[in-house]
Amino acid sequence: MSEVAKKEESSDEDELQSSSAPLLDHLTELRSRIIVSLVAIAAGFAVCFAFSIPIYEFLVVPFERAVVAAGVEPKLYFAPLEFFFTRVRLAVLGGIVLAFPVVAYQVYMFVSPGLYKRERKAALPFIAAMPVLFTAGAALVYFVMMPFVMRFAVGMEQRPSEASGVTIELLTRVGDYLSLLTTLIMAFGFAFQLPVFLTLLARAGLVTAAFLKKHRKVAIVLIFIVAAFLTPPDPFSQLVLGLSIIALYELSVFCVRLAEQKAKEAQEEVAA
Repeated sequence: MSEVAKKEESSDEDELQSSSAPLLDHLTELRSRIIVSLVAIAAGFAVCFAFSIPIYEFLVVPFERAVVAAGVEPKLYFAPLEFFFTRVRLAVLGGIVLAFPVVAYQVYMFVSPGLYKRERKAALPFIAAMPVLFTAGAALVYFVMMPFVMRFAVGMEQRPSEASGVTIELLTRVGDYLSLLTTLIMAFGFAFQLPVFLTLLARAGLVTAAFLKKHRKVAIVLIFIVAAFLTPPDPFSQLVLGLSIIALYELSVFCVRLAEQKAKEAQEEVAA
């Protein structure tokens, strides 16, 4: 082992020992971190509730455009107090999204004393990538998926004809629309965390780039099965989601290969 590697290892051990603290101090710090996170979420909730109506009006744009394009007057229905509780749910979700940077920072600051310096540096890109990937998934839902979902739903309407006098009309409720939208956003947002998840597994030694390459065909089949469940029975929307996740899978293979190379270089440095 080289002198430089020995010094770095000794420095890491000294750093880790200096950051150790009694259990009571850890619990006190954990409480303060949780309080700060809850205050951030509460502040985000208050802001989002104050602007919940403009936010909801922004979220219903895909619905409005879809029904107007079909020549139908855009209407959303609600039961007594349904719209109020929908605003509350929207404010809760918005508050969590706004407070995520604060919560992520509090989690990082709580666990960072137990990590080596190089591990703390390695964790920062993952923390930064998570909201970016989630936002990309949410944008795909808003700009691509929801318009297709609503066009498909409006296309199921049926007007009276000579064969049948029954009218089948789409009556969308505000709570149902928000539930559908948030479900798709959460599904796509978490699906877009695939590169982060697989890279972390690679750093833990549970998967390798060779393993991901070997099982690529199986992964593609599973991806399109998942896409079929998450999207309406529209081949185009299923294809968009499937290709997006496949692209993320290939990005994951590249990230895993980089993680393996860095781990190999670190081992060679220690062994030198």
